[in-house]
Amino acid sequence: MTEALYDYQHVEGGVPIKMWTRGVPVEDQAREQLKRAAQMPFVFSHVAVMPDVHVGIGATVGSVIPTKGAVIPAAVGVDIGCGMMAARTSLVASDLPDNLEGIRSAIEQAVPHGRSVGRGKRDTGSWGSPPPAIVEAWATLAQRFDRLADKHPRLRNTNNLTHLGTLGTGNHFIELCLDQDQRVWIMLHSGSRGVGNAIGTFFIELAKQDMRKWHINLPDQDLAYFPEGTDHFDDYVEAVGWAQDFAALNRRTMMTNVIRALRGQIARPFDAEMEAVNCHHNYVQRESHFGQNVLVTRKGAVRAAKGVMGIIPGSMGAKSFIVRGLGNPESFDSCSHGAGRVMSRTAAKKLVSLDEHIADTAGVECRNDESVIDETPRAYKPIEAVMAAQADLVEIVHTLKQVVCVKG
Repeated sequence: MTEALYDYQHVEGGVPIKMWTRGVPVEDQAREQLKRAAQMPFVFSHVAVMPDVHVGIGATVGSVIPTKGAVIPAAVGVDIGCGMMAARTSLVASDLPDNLEGIRSAIEQAVPHGRSVGRGKRDTGSWGSPPPAIVEAWATLAQRFDRLADKHPRLRNTNNLTHLGTLGTGNHFIELCLDQDQRVWIMLHSGSRGVGNAIGTFFIELAKQDMRKWHINLPDQDLAYFPEGTDHFDDYVEAVGWAQDFAALNRRTMMTNVIRALRGQIARPFDAEMEAVNCHHNYVQRESHFGQNVLVTRKGAVRAAKGVMGIIPGSMGAKSFIVRGLGNPESFDSCSHGAGRVMSRTAAKKLVSLDEHIADTAGVECRNDESVIDETPRAYKPIEAVMAAQADLVEIVHTLKQVVCVKG
């Protein structure tokens, strides 16, 4: 038996917490938030905490919460199905042009990204008129969405079709990377976009209303839940499952368009998706652990069952990793979803200068302006320390370093 790499924390009136956080900082607020989640009466066995842990809304980012008989919508959050996709191409570094600005520009044109608001303006992060391929992809989801919208009409008037195949804002990105053998990969990070946000927001508020109606006092109102066997539980499970499918399709659609853009910039024919991974890191699904059937909510965590491939990205100036799960039962077969923040977006904008950001992203073709300071590498934990803390959860298969980064 190898020594466990997690620290054990007893929680009065709740299940214990097992934390894979050795060598990485953890905020006191995050520890308190984890305790509140561990005190919910339907949490099963223990709460598992990944090394990228930081404060979130309701549930802590980097937490794995298994439940029996209930589900907490805020433990999934509003970016339902957010996750990663990576695909290896047959290209190598020497096939890329010396100046990568053209490739970044082509990707930016191929995939709507960012967000613009204003009267009479089209949001640059959505399709004005979705192309035929997007409409065709949407058709695979439309019938189930109509059923959801018939039950909950508020969901119909959302960015659904117009956001399929789009990147979004914040920490979402598209990157061109080189692995340890100088092979070219495409990697991207996004989720269920506006429609997923609307679904998450709607059901989080519905759960809070149910708690008030049933006079249930909670340690944190964002831990409002749906008991299994109620209509709202079934509706949420259906809606979150649909949003997760939207997110996975969103990533596949973007990947197709990025590959097409790359082919327009590189004369040499190449294959893509020679090794492809598409994984969620904000989601809930039914699994079996310790002989029990449970609902596992991963918020900022990736499934790392034995042999299952996953992606753990660093910041926009750091390495990323394609990993293979080791199937550690104590983590509920999970690992981190990235490096994890050490600064809030507001703090990063105050504490990191543009010159520091430019220095930290040297060698990467990316935007270097004030609007991306909130995503600067210094806002994140060192990815090497995060990987060391979870050496018993995953093994590294490929190490990637970005050469192009497109931010929303």
